Amino acid sequence: MAALRMIDIAVNLTDSMFKGIYNGKQYHPPDIQAVLKRAWAAGVDRIIVTGGSLEESKEALAIAESDTRLFCTVGVHPTRCREFDESGDPEKHFQALLTLAKEGVRKGKVVAIGECGLDYDRLHFCPSDIQKKYFEKQFELASMMKLPMFLHMRAAACDFCDIFERNKSQFLAGVVHSFTDSSEDRDKLLAFDNLFIGVNGCSLKTEENLEVLKGIPVDRMMIETDSPYCEIKNTHAGTRFVRSLWPSKRKDRYDEECIVKGRNEPCLVRQVVEVVAGAKGISDIEHLSNTLFHNTCRVFFPRDMDSAADAFLAGSSDRRV
Repeated sequence: MAALRMIDIAVNLTDSMFKGIYNGKQYHPPDIQAVLKRAWAAGVDRIIVTGGSLEESKEALAIAESDTRLFCTVGVHPTRCREFDESGDPEKHFQALLTLAKEGVRKGKVVAIGECGLDYDRLHFCPSDIQKKYFEKQFELASMMKLPMFLHMRAAACDFCDIFERNKSQFLAGVVHSFTDSSEDRDKLLAFDNLFIGVNGCSLKTEENLEVLKGIPVDRMMIETDSPYCEIKNTHAGTRFVRSLWPSKRKDRYDEECIVKGRNEPCLVRQVVEVVAGAKGISDIEHLSNTLFHNTCRVFFPRDMDSAADAFLAGSSDRRV
């Protein structure tokens, strides 16, 4: 098995499943450390822990402080944007996010504003007008902090791109993560400078998904698990390209040496690389992994972009695989 260097840009380590709780029931002890041990052993170099609300962003920062290889985002997910108004003082809520982001940057842990964006598949959680209002507001937060953005777009490409166009002067760089939309929507995103597309198991379910994937240039792509969700299942079109497997057990037969069956983990980001390589017909998986790694550093860890990495990117900039 080739040694790969990878960064998982989206892990929901605040989720109750990593505390051993599924649908409100405790099945096993909290096991973040066992999960991380597998990730580091698999070649995961760094993990970005996702924040999706003010309180979740606080928890994400606390988790990120537990390991030098963990980082996090601060922001409000589109389905949770009601929290601005429900706080009773939206501006005060915004200032609390700003204060938290400043604290996280000072600690060297906060690397992006987000998860923010639009999600029209789940309007029952938050109506579109509220989503749009506070998506736009978080561009202001990113601009004030001079941070990239960690973005969410689901069935909302037209409004997303309209808002993006209006606010692109405040945009430094970023990624639309967990991309599952059409080739037309892909091309709308690729038209914006410094905007990358993140792929995970949800991006690789169907043959149509794989066709869309083929049109994402490698130098505009990042990889993620979005764990504990978005695993690559045996029924997915991309599974035929998976080469790396880990032993798994059901949650009611928990073994910390095994993956919990049905719960995604950051070690499995390697499978995402394998599917990308297979679907695109790329034989040199190490070169692919290096390109994805440098894409991520360029946006979220620019201080790591030494002259060697810059030279690598320069040599890869015209590559369209």
